Parts: sequence; structure tokens; C-alpha cells
Amino acid sequence: MASVAASAAADSTLLPPLEQLRHLAGELRFLLPGVRVGEARETTKEFDRETFWRRLREAAMAVSRAATTLTEVFSRLPLPSPQETQKFSEQVHAAIKAIIAVYYSLPKDQGITLRKLVRSATLDIVDGMAQLVEVLYITPTQSPENLISYNSVWEACQQVPRIPRDNKAAALSVLTKSVDLVKDAHEEMEQAVEECDPYYGLLSDIEEDNSDNHGDEDILGCPSNRDSYWSEEDQELIIPCLALVRASKACLKKIRLSVAENGKKDQVAQLDDIVDISDEISPSVDDLALSIYPPVCHLTVRINCAKLVSVLKKALEITKASHVTPQPEDSWIPLLINAVDHCMNRIKELTQHEVES
Repeated sequence: MASVAASAAADSTLLPPLEQLRHLAGELRFLLPGVRVGEARETTKEFDRETFWRRLREAAMAVSRAATTLTEVFSRLPLPSPQETQKFSEQVHAAIKAIIAVYYSLPKDQGITLRKLVRSATLDIVDGMAQLVEVLYITPTQSPENLISYNSVWEACQQVPRIPRDNKAAALSVLTKSVDLVKDAHEEMEQAVEECDPYYGLLSDIEEDNSDNHGDEDILGCPSNRDSYWSEEDQELIIPCLALVRASKACLKKIRLSVAENGKKDQVAQLDDIVDISDEISPSVDDLALSIYPPVCHLTVRINCAKLVSVLKKALEITKASHVTPQPEDSWIPLLINAVDHCMNRIKELTQHEVES
């Protein structure tokens, strides 16, 4: 009788099911900052790559199962009892803690690039589960939000087996993404050049004749505000800017090819250095691309071009000094540096009046 009474008293102290979910969501959110900045745990054991990846896959599967169970029981009526909710919450929390622990077991000497990819996958899983729990306590029982949030967790867990297994593969994955981003930016810039201001010539011919009659009104449906299109000087400046972005794409492609052909899995530090600097190319290209849209500030374009050139040269020099370039005198690096310098010199010529004014 005493044990039954004690059990009943313990049950009465449990929070209601939805309140327990709210508390669980908060606990999961609390774990996120630690994953973002967490260091690898020190250990005297030799790292076993196969064991690590097996444990990471198993941990991801456990999270996926816990997410499935939680979604099922909170997507129908009646809702679980406080005791059942406690059990489900403990399963979710344990599964999340387990996959975080596996991530922490990946040593730095396996490569910073690889650790970043594993960390990103782990963060996606933890954040996805926290969001799912939040949705379940806000909108319990069947709702589109429940399924969307559950699918996010499931997809994040499914990505784990697709993570590159070593730092060279991780470096190639990141470099490939950078190449694709710069390629997309270049295509968007070219498309903008083709599509922007199709009436420029027409406006130039008839604006003088119609200035008294139209003032600031549109001519044949085309804006008369010059801030919306490129001047002749703008168009001239865009040509070397596009050439510089093409050179950026060429640099990334050659760096990626060198890593693929000559990169060594045990040279993790040099691969990390190449990835770190190459990772700055795409954001620098984006800054340049944004600055060429009208109204164009030529000084801003020059500054952004100079930043991009600095990143490109540093990336090429680091690549040249690394093991992925067995022959440092390889002709492709000097050729690309010359191409980059040529573009920058032309940009300087076209923007010199802005500097002097």
C-alpha cells in the first residue's frame, strides 16, 4: 500500500503532457549553443573511424525513431498521460544527447573541415527536433505543421550517412559547393546585364525631345529615373567585373581539381587552410555582384573588386605552397594571378576619377 501511495504521489507531481513538451523543447534549445562551440573531447584512445561512423549512423536512427514515436502519439487523441509523456520525453532527450556525444568524440586531428560538416549535421538534427517538439505542444493532434516538422528531423537524420568520411572528401564537398555558388552568381550577373534596361538606347534618343512634355513620367512604359538603369560608364565597368567573377570561378575549379588529384587524406591542416580561404571567395563575389546593380557607386565596386582580388590571390598562394601543387611553378597559378591582376587594373582605370574626386 505504501509503495502504491508513493507512486501515486510521484505521478501527481508530473507536469501535464503539453507542459512537459514545452519544457523538453527548452532543454533541447539549451543544448544548441554548446554544439556550436563545443570542442572535441580529449581521449587517450586511438580514433577508430569505422566505429565513429557506425555510432553516428546508429545515433541518427535512434533520433529518427524517437521523433516518429513522439509525432505519432501527439498527433491523435487522447493525448498520452503524464507518465507516458515523461517516458517519451526521456527517450527524445537521451537520443539527442547521444548524437551530440558522438559528434564530440570526433578529434580535431581528423580535420576541421570534416568536423564542421558533422557539427552542421548534428545541429540540424538537434534544432529540427526542438522545432518538432515546439510544434507538437503548440498544435497537438494532426496538423500540417506536425508533418512538416517531423519530415525536417527525418531528412536531417537521413543526411548523416551522406557526410564525407574523411577530411579530403569533406574538403572536396565544400569546394564543390563554393564552385556552384560562384557559378550561380556569375550566371545571375550575366542575366542581369542582358535583361536590365532594354530601353536604354531608346531613352537616350528621345529623352531630350520629350523632356519638356514628360518630365519625370515614363516613356513607353519605361522608367525615366536613371537610378533604375546603367549609364554607359556603368556598362563599361561591368565588363571587367564579369571577367573577374569568371576568373574567380576558374580559380575555384582549379583548386578543387588539384585537391581531387593530389590531395592527401593525412594532410588535414593544409586541406583545412585551402578550404578556409576558398570559402571566402563566394561571399566576396556576392558582394561584388550586389554592388553592380543600379544605381552603381563606382567606388564601392572598386573596393569590392579589390577585396575579391585579395582573397583570390591568397587562395592561390596557399594552394601553391601546399602539397596539392607538387610543382609550385605549375603554369595555371601564375596565369590566373595575371588574369586577376589584369581585371583589377582595368577596374582601377575606370574608377580612378572616383578616387581622385
